[in-house]
Amino acid sequence: MPIGKPKSQTIASKKYQEKAGIISKSYKLKRTLVEEFAEACDKAGVSQAAQLSKMMEEFIADVNETT
Repeated sequence: MPIGKPKSQTIASKKYQEKAGIISKSYKLKRTLVEEFAEACDKAGVSQAAQLSKMMEEFIADVNETT
């Protein structure tokens, strides 16, 4: 659970994320790459998280096909 005196929505969000298996990851990338990616996602009308998930799934499938 969150530290301190969290609001009920914070507790509910945390509970949902745990149940759904959602985690937070941190990567260090070049600023220009991240900014261009954000712009491209905005232009395409997709969320960055959704696009990253899609690209990760495609990469995993490609690697599993070749090995």
